[in-house]
Amino acid sequence: MSAISELSTLSRRKGKATAEEKKANGRDNKAAYIFLLPWLVGLVAITIGPMLMSLYLSFTDYNLLQPPEWTGLDNFTRMLTDARLHNSLGVTFTYVFIGVPLQLAVALLIALVLDKGLRGLPFYRSVFYLPSLLGGSVAVAILWKQIFGTTGLVNQVLAMFGIQGPGWISDPSTALGSIILLHVWTFGAPMIIFLAGLRQIPHMYYEAARVDGATTLQQFWRITMPMLSPIIFFNLVLQIIGSFQSFTQAFIVSGGNGGPSDSTMFFTLYLYQKGFGQFDMGYASAMAWFLLVIIGVFTAINFIASKYWVFYDD
Repeated sequence: MSAISELSTLSRRKGKATAEEKKANGRDNKAAYIFLLPWLVGLVAITIGPMLMSLYLSFTDYNLLQPPEWTGLDNFTRMLTDARLHNSLGVTFTYVFIGVPLQLAVALLIALVLDKGLRGLPFYRSVFYLPSLLGGSVAVAILWKQIFGTTGLVNQVLAMFGIQGPGWISDPSTALGSIILLHVWTFGAPMIIFLAGLRQIPHMYYEAARVDGATTLQQFWRITMPMLSPIIFFNLVLQIIGSFQSFTQAFIVSGGNGGPSDSTMFFTLYLYQKGFGQFDMGYASAMAWFLLVIIGVFTAINFIASKYWVFYDD
């Protein structure tokens, strides 16, 4: 048999195998699409569809009872003169700018303690993580309201030392602080991520630093923080996004009215009042898209700034 005929035979075999492979790949693709179908339907019907509908409603006057009436940019220009919306933005920014750094600092501190090889680590890790699972629940918010009430547990403890505690929830100067404290208490999720990141830092860096005479604080700033910076960045982005969307705590603690004196009127709570309290769904939709823009801007700022402080060893 000549070389040309052998090459022709191999080519035919290769073509036949390729066709069979294509047929098998086609069957695999069909199976994959069938398994993905419920998720795709949910994505379109539950996520993308409502988002597009809310985008349309943001340009309309819609009260849920009558057909939407196109108003253009009226809802967005209305935000410029809405004093309660401006106040809600101030409350939300205060909550985010104070609560997120405090929560991450506490989470990192606990992670550093647990990383020292504490006996019974799985138990303590579970206990510290538990508040993150319950912190956003209605039951914990109600409990928090009782603890910081005028006759709550905090004031009862203070009374034992002869101190007359204020109404932490009913006082405008302390109401937001109590909710921030609740947010800090739910440090479990970032703590677990910090702990995983600490376990990935090679110990040889610390050994070399100790040989050179570096103190514990110097090791923390020169080794731990740079090596942990990608984890800090990850937690920072997630917590900022989540904090801007906080709703349950403020709704329960304030009784749904953002009081006292709008001191706990989060942006999401004001959005809820407009949409489902006053049935001003067009304006509420515009507020929702404005919140999306705010979160997007802060996320973009974090990513842009990350190149100046986040260290990647590659």
